[in-house]
Amino acid sequence: MQKIIHRAENRGHADFGWLKSYHSFSFGQYYNPDNIHFGALRVLNDDHVAAGQGFGRHPHDNMEIVSIPLSGTLAHSDSMGHRKDIQTGDVQIMSAGTGIQHSEFNGSKTDDVKFLQIWIIPKEADIEPRYDQKSYAHLDKENKWITIVSPDEADANAVWINQDSWFNLADLQKGNTLAYHLHNQTNGIYLFVLEGDVSVGGEQLSRRDAIGIHDSGNVSIEANADAQLLLIEVPMF
Repeated sequence: MQKIIHRAENRGHADFGWLKSYHSFSFGQYYNPDNIHFGALRVLNDDHVAAGQGFGRHPHDNMEIVSIPLSGTLAHSDSMGHRKDIQTGDVQIMSAGTGIQHSEFNGSKTDDVKFLQIWIIPKEADIEPRYDQKSYAHLDKENKWITIVSPDEADANAVWINQDSWFNLADLQKGNTLAYHLHNQTNGIYLFVLEGDVSVGGEQLSRRDAIGIHDSGNVSIEANADAQLLLIEVPMF
């Protein structure tokens, strides 16, 4: 088993007043040459945006960009003509492909929004840009995984991604154990603890800690306290 531990307090951090962001991987002003990516997982930013503030229109290309609101609402606009509100319980993806421009603002004038921004290196470059958004709020994730991002276009509950990558959520109750079975044994998993406390791979992880594991086969996670989990399976190249 190969593993890397990212403790919450060791993440990169940026504070611009209106934006407070924690970076699991090198991003913006935070650069660590030993922490650029985990396989195809390039960015995992834990963002907190003040009421009425946000990111003005800016470009992207050849990246799979996933946004997962944890509380509040994101107001999205892009050069493909989409104007959407992304709420807690939704997942959004953009395949930037040959190039797009977009903006993301806090959709509230009174309340902050907290969301995860995640970038995955695409499987195929220069595809036609695309957008998708779905709600997973109706799905039962108590002591089980639900898949919210998948390369399988037939998965009605997940948004499609241009990569052999799967995003999974679970609410794991204290004392329960949950296994994860890789779709491809050469892939790795990156487990991000949204809330709670778990043990995995001989390590104890708390709120906003993460572990990357590869060359291990399947993985088992035990909840030391009630926990909310995000698990991303990605190719390791």
